[in-house]
Amino acid sequence: MTTIHACLFDLDGVLVDTAKYHYIAWKELADDLGFPFTEQDNERLKGVSRAASLDILLEIGGLTLDENEKARLADKKNARYVEYISSMDSSEILPGALQFLMECRQNSIKVALGSASKNAMTILNNTGLTPYFDAIIDGTHTSAAKPDPEVFLLGAKALGVEPEHCVVFEDAEAGIEAATRAGMTSVGIGSPATLGAANIVIPSLQEMKVSTLRESFTSI
Repeated sequence: MTTIHACLFDLDGVLVDTAKYHYIAWKELADDLGFPFTEQDNERLKGVSRAASLDILLEIGGLTLDENEKARLADKKNARYVEYISSMDSSEILPGALQFLMECRQNSIKVALGSASKNAMTILNNTGLTPYFDAIIDGTHTSAAKPDPEVFLLGAKALGVEPEHCVVFEDAEAGIEAATRAGMTSVGIGSPATLGAANIVIPSLQEMKVSTLRESFTSI
């Protein structure tokens, strides 16, 4: 029986709608490099670090570049992405996300962010979500990208909660795998077709309440 003491959340596509900005910035980079990059291609980048995402992009384009050029392109993409997110506000919090974060805190469930994004603090501050977290682990705190479980294990440690008492909310296959490898239960946000490895899958946090969460995981 699993007793839930903490919820750990990915950021992009779970709490806020920044995935579209990642896609636009990567597509612009691909356009500059002379090859197409589709929304379907972009699915492979979800939950993946910037460096690993660039490797996937270059693989799609059939390009091999040296490390200096790759670093330049990664910085170029990030600069474009930061331009887009700098104008974000609370209107881009996804439906149900703020309400569920508040409900977790009201029920003494600790809350942490577990995101690969190195721009997480900019997004959290611009949308007003920062105060709802007991711990924030982002790409500036980690050395390994999902599906490595590092980000979630660091989050659990920061909260002082054992992994078996944590539930992870993710919209990416790599994130679900990271949760599993961390020894945590998982909720997929999106389609069962791509997130079937999660313990349960829901369309959005609008469909989640603490009571539902407890009912779903007490038997796991």
